[in-house]
Amino acid sequence: MEQAWEEKLLAQQQLEEEYHRFVQHKPRLLSETEREAIRHLATDIPALWAAPTTTAADRKEIIRQVVERVIVDVQGNSERVKVRIEWIGAGSTEGVVIRPVGKLSDLSTYPQICHQIQKLTEAGWAATAIAEALNDAGYRSARSTTCFRAETVMQFQRQLGVKAPRPRIRHHDGFLPDEWWPTELARQLHIPRGTLLHWIRQGVVRARQLDEPLRRWVVWADEAEQERLRAHHQRSIGDDFRHRWTDTPLAEHS
Repeated sequence: MEQAWEEKLLAQQQLEEEYHRFVQHKPRLLSETEREAIRHLATDIPALWAAPTTTAADRKEIIRQVVERVIVDVQGNSERVKVRIEWIGAGSTEGVVIRPVGKLSDLSTYPQICHQIQKLTEAGWAATAIAEALNDAGYRSARSTTCFRAETVMQFQRQLGVKAPRPRIRHHDGFLPDEWWPTELARQLHIPRGTLLHWIRQGVVRARQLDEPLRRWVVWADEAEQERLRAHHQRSIGDDFRHRWTDTPLAEHS
């Protein structure tokens, strides 16, 4: 009996020691204010994530607390990456991430881009206009954040072996009275075509752009307007000569 009694006392002593260790190491009880603060933060994780007081280490800890795992599925060599986030407690979120790729041909939209460039090139669109059309349609180049530029379009054109047809001067169908193609009017006025185009940009002449892919200019000039433009050109030449003489400093006498 004595031995049995000692064994029970020892067991009781061990149980009490384990209880004291549990009490010392168990988490302290949270106050109601602390519980309410945690509940509030849990309902607004984005605000907690974006708060200026949240450090990078805090954000990593947030991810550990809410994300079970992330599954990444790269779609071949293309720019598309499927991502699946599985949340702790149940539920998941899926999406597609766009990554940069090394070659244009790796793009998942490469066939559609080639088709658009070939079609618009054969329709006579300039490389700049084609690039703008591709950007407006939502296409992106090999680098995911880079928009299409004229140089990229010309690279495609070389690869596809397509060239824009040389624009032909069409007949004056749809022209109003006294309207000219810029080249024709420049020849009529005996002035450089570049000068006339400069006047168009400066608003010196009355002109309009045709509603077509090439957006070519048409200039209005009746006989009186032609005389005015010839005189304007002569004045411009005279002004240029005067500026050359008056703006050039005199050489110093030795």
